[in-house]
Amino acid sequence: MPSPVQGFRFSAVSAGIRKDGRVDLALAVADRPVIAAGRVTRNLVKAAPIVLASERLKQGLVRGVLVNSGCANACTGEPGLEAARRATSAVSRVLGADDTEIIPASTGVIGALLPAEKIEARVSELVLKLSPTSIDDFALAICTTDRWPKVAYATIETPKGKASLLGIAKGAGMIHPNLGPPQATMLCFLFTDAIIERPELEGTLMEGVDHTFNTCSVDGDTSTNDLVLALASGASGVVAHAEELLPAIENVCGTLARSMVRDGEGAEHAVDIVVRGLPTNDDARRIAQTIATSMLVKTALFGKDANWGRLLAAAGRAGVVFDPNASGVSIAGVEIARGGLAVGSEAEAEAQRRMADETYTIELVLGDGPGRALCVTSDLGHRYIDVNAGYRS
Repeated sequence: MPSPVQGFRFSAVSAGIRKDGRVDLALAVADRPVIAAGRVTRNLVKAAPIVLASERLKQGLVRGVLVNSGCANACTGEPGLEAARRATSAVSRVLGADDTEIIPASTGVIGALLPAEKIEARVSELVLKLSPTSIDDFALAICTTDRWPKVAYATIETPKGKASLLGIAKGAGMIHPNLGPPQATMLCFLFTDAIIERPELEGTLMEGVDHTFNTCSVDGDTSTNDLVLALASGASGVVAHAEELLPAIENVCGTLARSMVRDGEGAEHAVDIVVRGLPTNDDARRIAQTIATSMLVKTALFGKDANWGRLLAAAGRAGVVFDPNASGVSIAGVEIARGGLAVGSEAEAEAQRRMADETYTIELVLGDGPGRALCVTSDLGHRYIDVNAGYRS
């Protein structure tokens, strides 16, 4: 089977980092150094691999990315940085690359030091197994509490021809991405064979991430290890510009972000929170995110309870001025509140029936302004507590 994206190879092995013996070490390698752009967590507490990745992305050229699951290597101080350096140096030596051309990424338990010696022992096998078609192996190896691996593709359409974009991601809990310029976990790796200038790749990635990952939430917690990395090999020979790349990035990242929310630990529903009628998009987004992270709202989603009062109450504490007496709420296409008052029990009963669907939309109209925003969220139920109460055991 031919690779969907030219110029990259993938592999995965079990290095014994995870307690359960599953594959836990993944490698993606470009045939030559390629341009790269990245966005990392804005959490003040940054894991060692994030610190190292931020430094190395400044040079703009990358040969590969080394990802482990089972250990976040966060809050590990200088030993954590040294462990990440040792692991990536082992890869660079076998590849004949510069140490700074390998980007590290980790996901798993915070506070545990990365066992670099386990990675060093498996690097030769990891490199030997590299293949253009081992995408699913890579995707599986980076999972933690994910119920399924996350892979998405898109075609980049240009006047001179077509190029490809591949996205591989993981995430199910500790999902409330807040990704900014380089400075459970959400990891995403984008690979394209288009020719694109680095400034355009950086700008397009920032815009695409802000419209997708930064508008989704599972539990309101921003990880210490969040990373989105984009690599462009140019192997297709097709030149792409920002306006051609952006739709593909938003397609792939949007698909992956929704998959993360649907996979929210114990989640049964992925719900679009749409807010419109505010003076600005920023106002609407602030309210949408407040609703999306409300525990009362999320438990109502789990209980399939058309409790529109919780929606308006969350909107009212978002710090944005609107007229509650001119507000309306719809759930799954059923209007249940108008002018700040209930439409009636029949409407609520119909909305409640529709809340059994895996996905649906909740819309709040809070005025007649042009501002609009969307945030994707999940319900919150017993399984989330079960997963996270025993995560380290």
